[in-house]
Amino acid sequence: MATTVRWYNNFMRDHQDHYTKDWFMVGNLTQLVLLLAAYMVFSTKIGPRLMKNRKPFKLNRIIQIYNIFQVLANAFLVYEGVQCGWFTTYSFKCQPVDYSNSPTAHRMRRACWLYFMLKLSDLLDTIFFVLRKKYNQVTFLHVYHHTLMPVCSYIGVTFVPGGHGSLLGLCNAFVHVVLYSYYFLASLGPEVQQYLWWKKYVTKIQLVQFVIILVHNLQVIPRDCNYPKIFNILLTIQGGYFIYLFGSFYIRAYIEKKPQTTIIQDGVKEDKERNGTCTVNGNSTGGNIGYSSLIENRRTKIN
Repeated sequence: MATTVRWYNNFMRDHQDHYTKDWFMVGNLTQLVLLLAAYMVFSTKIGPRLMKNRKPFKLNRIIQIYNIFQVLANAFLVYEGVQCGWFTTYSFKCQPVDYSNSPTAHRMRRACWLYFMLKLSDLLDTIFFVLRKKYNQVTFLHVYHHTLMPVCSYIGVTFVPGGHGSLLGLCNAFVHVVLYSYYFLASLGPEVQQYLWWKKYVTKIQLVQFVIILVHNLQVIPRDCNYPKIFNILLTIQGGYFIYLFGSFYIRAYIEKKPQTTIIQDGVKEDKERNGTCTVNGNSTGGNIGYSSLIENRRTKIN
C-alpha cells in the first residue's frame, strides 16, 4: 500500500498540470471517488428504498430551471471553446496542450474545469429519475455513463486541460445545448410537445458527435503529435462504442418502429407500445436521449 501511495504521489507530481492542481475537486481523486460512490449507491439502493412507500415528487419547475441552466452553461462552453482556439487557431490535425502561463491557456483551463463541473451536475439527472420513481430510466448503462463522464473530464482538467482531446468537450457542450432545449420545451406540456417533431434529429446529432470524436482522435494515432496518444486511443474506443449503441437505438426507435398509442399522464406525453413498454417523450431529463433505454434493448423493443 505504501508503495502504491508513493507511486501515485510521484505520478501526480510529475504529470499533473501545475495551475489546476489546487482548483475545486481537482487534484484529489479521493473526493471524486467518494462522490461517485455515493451517487451510485443512492441511485441504485438507497434512493429506491426511501421512495418505496412515497408518492413520486413533482419536480417540473425544478427540472425546467435545471434545463435552462444546462442550456446557458453549455452554450457558454461552446463560446469559450471557440474563443480558446477551436475553429480559430487550433489545428484539427494535431493540437498539443498549451501548458504555458498565457491568457489563452488559462482560459482553456477554466473552460475544461467548467466542463468538469457540468459533468458533476449531470448526476442530478439520475437523482430526478429516482425522486420521480422513474426507475425504468435508471439502467446500468445510464448510471455507467453518468459515472464515466466525470472521471474522463477529471482526467482532462488534471492532466491535459486543452489540446487535441478538448474538441470532445466542445462537441458535447453543443449537443447538450440542443438536448436540454428539447427537454425544456417538452416539459412545457402537450401544447408544446406536439411541435417537437425533431426528436429523432437530436439522436442524429449525437451520432455525428461520436463520429467526429472517433475520426478526430483516430487520424492522429499513427502520426507524430505532441499529445498523449493514450488519450487518443481511449477517445477513439469510446467514440466507436457509442456509435454502436446509438446506432442500434436509432434503428430500433425510428426504423423498426412499432405502432404506438399516445397517452397523457401527469401532463407528460408518453408513447406506449402495445406490449406495454413506455418511453417518455417529454418532461424528462437524462444524460442523452436514448442512454437510459439502451440497456433495455436486450429485453424489449424500444420506440
